[in-house]
Amino acid sequence: MRNNTLNRITYFSDKSVNDIPLPERFTFPFYYEPHPLTKIAAAELQDYLESQTDLDHNFGLVSNQEGIVIGKMFGVLVVQDMKGKLGYLTAFSGKLAGSNDHPRFVPPVFDMLVENSFFLKEQEVISAINTQLEKIEADENYRRLKLDFEQLSVQSLKEISAFKKQLKSNKNNRKKLREEQKNNMGHSEYAQFEAYLIKHSLHDKHQLNVLTNQWAQLLEETQVQLVQVEASIEALKDERKQRSAALQKQLFEQYVFLNKEGKSKSLQEIFSVTAFGKPPAGAGECATPKLLQFAFANGYKPLAMAEFWWGESPKSEIRKHKQFYPACTGKCKPILGHMLEGMLVDENPFLQNPAENCRLEVVYEDECLVLVNKPAGLRSVPGIDIQDSVYIRLKYAWKNIEPLIIHRLDMGTSGLLIVAKTPEVHKHIQRQFLQRTVSKRYTALLSKILDQEEGEVKLPLRTDLYNRPRQLVCFEHGKNSITKWKVVERNEGIIKIHFWPLTGRTHQLRMHSAHELGLNAPIVGDDLYGTPSERLYLHAAQIEFVHPKTKERISFEVVENF
Repeated sequence: MRNNTLNRITYFSDKSVNDIPLPERFTFPFYYEPHPLTKIAAAELQDYLESQTDLDHNFGLVSNQEGIVIGKMFGVLVVQDMKGKLGYLTAFSGKLAGSNDHPRFVPPVFDMLVENSFFLKEQEVISAINTQLEKIEADENYRRLKLDFEQLSVQSLKEISAFKKQLKSNKNNRKKLREEQKNNMGHSEYAQFEAYLIKHSLHDKHQLNVLTNQWAQLLEETQVQLVQVEASIEALKDERKQRSAALQKQLFEQYVFLNKEGKSKSLQEIFSVTAFGKPPAGAGECATPKLLQFAFANGYKPLAMAEFWWGESPKSEIRKHKQFYPACTGKCKPILGHMLEGMLVDENPFLQNPAENCRLEVVYEDECLVLVNKPAGLRSVPGIDIQDSVYIRLKYAWKNIEPLIIHRLDMGTSGLLIVAKTPEVHKHIQRQFLQRTVSKRYTALLSKILDQEEGEVKLPLRTDLYNRPRQLVCFEHGKNSITKWKVVERNEGIIKIHFWPLTGRTHQLRMHSAHELGLNAPIVGDDLYGTPSERLYLHAAQIEFVHPKTKERISFEVVENF
């Protein structure tokens, strides 16, 4: 292979690709099987990464290497040059070894780290503001003022509260004296006595006002000094916020993306019409947009793309070394929507209905509810592009009854699903789910042998906001998620396993299977967290709950067909 450093293209040897037909359409970036040409390109890039010595980057693959471990997504783009010669471009997401630009890879769409760039200059200003803030907040006088104000506030409340308590006691004593002396004194004598009590009452109120004012004055004097310092802090924070927003906007305007027709759009334009309203952090820094940008700008014809992970698996998401992954949806989908405009692209598989000819089997039905055996590939509820679902099929079959979906199964998961016929039944069974009294057992095939026979996985999960519907392991903001498991069969590198989810989080079983802190063995056919196959081998085999009418605990089981 020959790499043209100037144009960043590596040409295939004719011998290696002569028998491989060119793709008829460009890769659909969000769900694909890598084309043979991209596999060759990726293998060559991986050989380079394994042998390179120039990159001072810790991917976590070499023990005791210095630096923070940061795995990376790498991308390859198979292209034809203007003479029709076949080659490929390579890119990485984000920065590599602290730099945006390396000779082997295409450059960034915009290099914010170039010497004397507006970005670096403004970052210096913002950094100086941060230094000022740190200095002020660490100042001993400021800290003492804060502490004094807090202590004085507490002390003032305590003293005023104690004095009010004493005044209340004084008032009760005066009331008692009035009652005692009312019938023992003459009219004139009692009037003098009452005036004496009123004088004491006014004296108490005066003393309370004096105490309150004294504390107010003392607190105000301390607060005035504190406010002066905090006003400086707030002014610096406001300046930092305004400068950061202006810098971000200026930066977004510098990221301008081309498409086949030569039309350009900035990040700001692209994301202004999305739900985000503005570009998320890191948008435009992923591998595929970089590759397409370089191809369009230099007259190369894009034929196919692929992205793979290189390095140690991250702690939050599912990423395996050397495994191919689709482009992300949150950051890349809007950008690629513009960049691929006018190109012939593989069909979007998400617009196809794999369960179109599958029958929905009714396992049990009465006047309250129905249990169905959902086939793999059928949605539980209608999607944005495909309406066919358990809900739609039951609605069509029942005519005058509204199906009320109580829980859901992933589109790829087969098995038992309960649907209520009335709001009361829906509420009754839903409460059982919330109280975790519904018992569920799933069966799955795992792609890797486990050493243990049974166990429990506890990994908190949350949605990956920029790559839906994927989930993340997050110990800070994730929801508690617990799964019990037991191996039931072992067979030539694949094991059959039973799962008992004790919580019901999105993709819980798939994440707990695939994540390295879980079983580290993706479910066979898991196209999000593992490797695609003809189906996701996950089946909701058994469910047990209390019938809303008979109050009896009932159980149903449907054996998986794998």
